Amino acid sequence: MTDLSLTVRRTIKAPQKAVFDAWLDPKMMAKFMAPRPDTHVTVAKSDARVGGRFVVTMVEGEKVHPHEGTYNEITPHSRLVFTWEAPWSAPGTNVTVDFNPVDGGTEVVLTQVKFLSEESRDNHFGGWTGILTKLEKVMA
Repeated sequence: MTDLSLTVRRTIKAPQKAVFDAWLDPKMMAKFMAPRPDTHVTVAKSDARVGGRFVVTMVEGEKVHPHEGTYNEITPHSRLVFTWEAPWSAPGTNVTVDFNPVDGGTEVVLTQVKFLSEESRDNHFGGWTGILTKLEKVMA
């Protein structure tokens, strides 16, 4: 296990509150929490409170990718911090998502820490990039 990290940035043309709320609303999560065009979400649940849990199950063909986590910080409209738990994730993996108001929308800055390998980090970078691309389309 390594202390590798990644950061992905995307400006979404939508108000900060709307972008933030999308990350906590299961109906919205189901629309964007799947990184590739051929991937969809079959389960999206969110107990949106500090200490609450979320579940996102992504399906790609016959492959099922379960993800869960615990919300460690919810600062309304500006920051989320949660654990990222999956069968292939390193123990203690955390994700921070900052929502910064900018001209024309909201800059989303997502940082994930702790990966089992550089390959895992690179795969997650691609996954989060795809998720933010879908979020941008959903919020348009």
